[in-house]
Amino acid sequence: MKMRLAATVAAAMLLAGVAQSADLYQPQPAEPIMDAPEVTVQEATGWYLRGDAAYSFNKLRGAEYFQGSNANRVDFDRAELKDSFALGMGVGYQVNSYLRTDLTFDYLTKSDFRGGTTGECGVGVPCTSRDVASLRAYYLMANAYVDLGTYGLFTPYLGAGIGGGYVKWGNLRNTICDDPAAGGDCYSNDHKGRAKWRLAYQFMAGTAIDLTCNLKADVGYRFRHTLAGDMFGYDDNGGPGSDKGFYSHEARVGARYMFNNNCDAPVAYEPAPEPIVYK
Repeated sequence: MKMRLAATVAAAMLLAGVAQSADLYQPQPAEPIMDAPEVTVQEATGWYLRGDAAYSFNKLRGAEYFQGSNANRVDFDRAELKDSFALGMGVGYQVNSYLRTDLTFDYLTKSDFRGGTTGECGVGVPCTSRDVASLRAYYLMANAYVDLGTYGLFTPYLGAGIGGGYVKWGNLRNTICDDPAAGGDCYSNDHKGRAKWRLAYQFMAGTAIDLTCNLKADVGYRFRHTLAGDMFGYDDNGGPGSDKGFYSHEARVGARYMFNNNCDAPVAYEPAPEPIVYK
């Protein structure tokens, strides 16, 4: 009996010690989690300079003139404006990652005009004319663009602009031939070209290509409409004349250089490695 009681007491004390040991074990607290530093990505903003060159496909909407002393306004039977080149430069401001504006000055190089008319030179005497001239134009335009997001190195955009174009026509060389089928005589006279500011507007589409942090190539298309205006003056009982405006479709390539651009890329947050726990 005493032996059985002693065994029971010993077993109880052993179980109590095991329970106390279990209560005393506390797992090591986990390493405190450090908050990741806040990464602020700054938008590309600031002033930039741009330069462009383009090949311009020009299309004249038509031309007309006063025919002799009868004061009839007559259309040219044919009127064609040849292609030319365009050179431009400007200064702009990148407002944010999606909006920018600029003021540009463009020069449309010499574009040749070829035209002709048919009619009567006197009573019942058919005649034709061959007309040769050229124009140059200077544009001052205010533009706005929407950048459509950046995909790798490429940032496509859409834009529009409005402003004025100073269109300068050279002298019109008018050569008239009386009844050329019968070998009639030909004679020529010059009409003085006219120059005037006109309203113009344009639309652009293209993509910028990152070359460096500050330098971007720019490849795109521009459509520009120059409104109607004076073309040449009166001479030898003919004129003056005017054009009905013209379109320019331009394939463009250029570059933009941004000042004070933040080229420092933010450092990516790397979490601290988890501590190794030996059990």
